Amino acid sequence: MEHEFPFNLDSIHINGSVMTTWAIMLMLALVAWLSTRRLSLLPTPLQTLMESIVTIMDESILAVAPENGRRILPLIATLWIFLTVANLVSLIPTLHSPTRDLSVTSALAILVFLSVHWFGIKTQGIKKHLHHYITPSPILLPFHIISEFTRTLALAIRLFGNMMSLETAAMLVLLVAGFLAPIPILMLHIIEALVQAYIFGTLALIYLASAIQTQQHQPPLE
Repeated sequence: MEHEFPFNLDSIHINGSVMTTWAIMLMLALVAWLSTRRLSLLPTPLQTLMESIVTIMDESILAVAPENGRRILPLIATLWIFLTVANLVSLIPTLHSPTRDLSVTSALAILVFLSVHWFGIKTQGIKKHLHHYITPSPILLPFHIISEFTRTLALAIRLFGNMMSLETAAMLVLLVAGFLAPIPILMLHIIEALVQAYIFGTLALIYLASAIQTQQHQPPLE
C-alpha cells in the first residue's frame, strides 16, 4: 500500500500514517490542555463540552465495569477519542485515516492485549491472573491462549478492514457518480467512522472488565 507523504530520517522510514497519527495526538493534547488549564465553577463552552463527553464515557464504562470503571476510564476514553478523530480525518482532502493502515490497528490491538494483562496482574497479582488460564481445568490452557491471540488479531483486522473498505467504497462511488452524491457518502463515512471507533473501544472495555472481574470472583488459591 502506498502512503502519503513518506520520507526517510536517516535509516528510519516515516510514512503518512505515522505522521497523521502524531498530528492527531498533538492536536488532542493541545485541546485537552486548553480545556483544562482554567477550570472553573462557571464553565466555558469548551469546558462544558469536554465535561459532557467525559460524563457520557464515564457512565458507559461504569455500566460495564461498575467496580473498576474509574480505573480503566483513562485508557478506554483515550481510545474512543483518538479513534473517532483518526477515523474522521480522512474527510480532510489529501489525508487518509491512519486506521486504514494495518500496522496502526495492529499496534492498537497489541496495546489492548498488554493492557488486559497489566490490569489483571495489577488487580490480583500475577499468580491469580495466570491461574484463570487453567480454570476450571488445565486442559483449557491452550484454548485460553488461542483465544487471547485470535481476539487481538480480530481487533486489528476488523478496524483495518472496515476503514479500508469504507474509503475504497467512497472513492469508487465518487468516481462513478462524480460529485452528484457527496452528501450521502459523507454521512455514511461519518456514521461508519463513529461506529467503528465505538466498537473497538467497547470490545477493549469488555476484555478489560472481563479480566478484572474474572480475577475478583475467582475462589482463593490454596
